[in-house]
Amino acid sequence: MVEPKTRLRISEFQENNKPRERLFSEGLQALSDGELLAILLGSGTVGENAIDLGNRLLKELGGFSGINRLEPTELLGIHGVGEAKAARIKAALELGVRLVREPYKTVVIRSPEDVERLYGLEFRAKSQEELWVLGLNVRNHLIERHRLYKGSQDSSSVRVSELFKIAVTKGYYGVILIHNHPSGDATESPEDVNLTQSVIQAGEILDIRVLDHIIIGLKDAVSIKNRHPSLWTRGR
Repeated sequence: MVEPKTRLRISEFQENNKPRERLFSEGLQALSDGELLAILLGSGTVGENAIDLGNRLLKELGGFSGINRLEPTELLGIHGVGEAKAARIKAALELGVRLVREPYKTVVIRSPEDVERLYGLEFRAKSQEELWVLGLNVRNHLIERHRLYKGSQDSSSVRVSELFKIAVTKGYYGVILIHNHPSGDATESPEDVNLTQSVIQAGEILDIRVLDHIIIGLKDAVSIKNRHPSLWTRGR
């Protein structure tokens, strides 16, 4: 009778094959995705060491981007992942998002590409549609941002008054709308265009400039101002 194969625990690996030891001796770049994830996991599960568990998660969930799209509670439903592992993984991914955004904290937002660089990674990780407003000063520096809604709400039902209540109270010179399409396709819908038009019209009355409306898909982003420049020139 053939005995079933058992996976070695990481503690049973030779010293030069352990991910953490290789990180210090060979550098981060020498580690595979599964090995990096294994360091966060810390341990595996029955019959599966941390590297095997890491590789399984990457395969089943579609890589780091797939893991990033999951809520922490959703990770708990995966065999071998408890609260501690889920918390470490999500915390590490969030640190990556903040690291990408950090150099742009005081940079002028000059283009849709700037918005995508700032928020693309974060918005692509969202499993539900969210609409945010970015508030800018007269030099187009980002002051702050606010979420207007999250979930399956139709964008056409967003109350424009809620957006401008924030903008007026905070003294924004201009605003940029940004939302994600969890389906992956960044193409604007008729509702997206109608919402943009309503916001532009309200902004003209309140003397608050609507600079753009950016839609983030899984692989690209769409600027409604680039696609529909006439929205910004009607009535002039």
